[in-house]
Amino acid sequence: MAKTQNLTEGKILNTLIRFAIPVFFTLFLQALYGGVDLLVVGQFADTSDVSGVATGSMLLSTVTMIITGLSMGITILVGERIGKGEPEEAGRAIGGGICMFAVFAVLLSVFMLACAPLLAKALHAPDEAFAQTVHYIRICGGGALFIVAYNVLGATFRGIGDSRTPLITVIIACVVNIAGDLFLVAVCKMGAAGAALATVLAQAVSVVVSFVIIRRRKRLPFAFHRDFLRFDKKMIGMELKLGTPVALQELLVGISFLVIQTIVNGFGVVASAGVGIGEKVCAFIMLVPSAYMQSMSAFVAQNMGAGNPHRAKRALGYGIATAFAAGVVMCVLAFFHGDLLSAIFSRDAEVIAASHSYLKAYAIDCLLTPILFCFTGYYNGREKRVFVMLQGLIGAFLVRIPVAYLVSRQAGATLFQIGLATPASSTVQIILCLGMFVLMERKERRAAESSAKR
Repeated sequence: MAKTQNLTEGKILNTLIRFAIPVFFTLFLQALYGGVDLLVVGQFADTSDVSGVATGSMLLSTVTMIITGLSMGITILVGERIGKGEPEEAGRAIGGGICMFAVFAVLLSVFMLACAPLLAKALHAPDEAFAQTVHYIRICGGGALFIVAYNVLGATFRGIGDSRTPLITVIIACVVNIAGDLFLVAVCKMGAAGAALATVLAQAVSVVVSFVIIRRRKRLPFAFHRDFLRFDKKMIGMELKLGTPVALQELLVGISFLVIQTIVNGFGVVASAGVGIGEKVCAFIMLVPSAYMQSMSAFVAQNMGAGNPHRAKRALGYGIATAFAAGVVMCVLAFFHGDLLSAIFSRDAEVIAASHSYLKAYAIDCLLTPILFCFTGYYNGREKRVFVMLQGLIGAFLVRIPVAYLVSRQAGATLFQIGLATPASSTVQIILCLGMFVLMERKERRAAESSAKR
């Protein structure tokens, strides 16, 4: 069992950074896992394969985000039951979750296998990359059972307070995925299909490793019997209640980026591949604010629970300041040297230029996301999840998509101009977060004054 960290004591900045570093490392490995397919395909296959992987992986990423959101219900429910000293109830929660997600995996697999051409068409996959996109979607759909199991096991480990095992499985998945990509794409010349097979194989291996780790553990914080593998309406209902809001938010935000990919696909295979590579680069340049967002949630939650809101607010300030400093570095790197970053994923000069154009818009966002992500973590820690969901949806559907669409309709629109939809969305969301902060401060001040009068 991984040790937990007390975030209510010690120097705020040092404590926050120590907690954020392992989170950063885990996110880095996840980004590496997600980017290696495109990297290998970009170096050893055609631009059409790059476009197919870019579009197909964007869809797969959205599906994974939904699974991760739903599985949050397992994480929370298992954690609560273990915290209450109810190991059998925790086991029932895991058993019910397994049954629920098994059905989900079968339905997802059938849907992706049968509807791959329709999905590729809906995403406006360029004609030159249509077949590659369909192959990628179908192969990943055929391995949906492993993709779902991979994420559900991760949710279970997080629920029992084990952060070490998911990190081990991510490392193993990365190694297997890289080896699989190099063999299937570079040696066997299978292109997008090879990248998809490597992804499924990597997650299958990590699932097997996870089960081996569980079986070898002599003591687990939950009880589990075969009888627990049943459709327990009560448990499944609670898991859906906890996980659905998160899954819905992830789905809608994922759809917003799918829509942008769809818009860009209409510009041709080079633009499609360029944006796909740009998004993979962004996964790395946004690692610091993403790590702070997750860390801030835990830091604020612990300190609010300990009755120390002042410490939570100071952590927000420290987080924004230090993440912004890193954001400045990433901004300069993406704006002036985005071509070098893009060249890691492709050898095509046109694709590299297209990706760099798109990354220039994200360079601006590097100065905004440190503020937005730290606020998001702060509000999650204060259990303002409805507000977090609403501001995210407003940014995605009232700003990001409309701006991207309107710009794309202009003659001579560039990927840089389309990419500006993201910093425009971040700006609106920051304004909403600042407004919420002011309202909360006023409410707390009035409550304090009212209490003093009594």
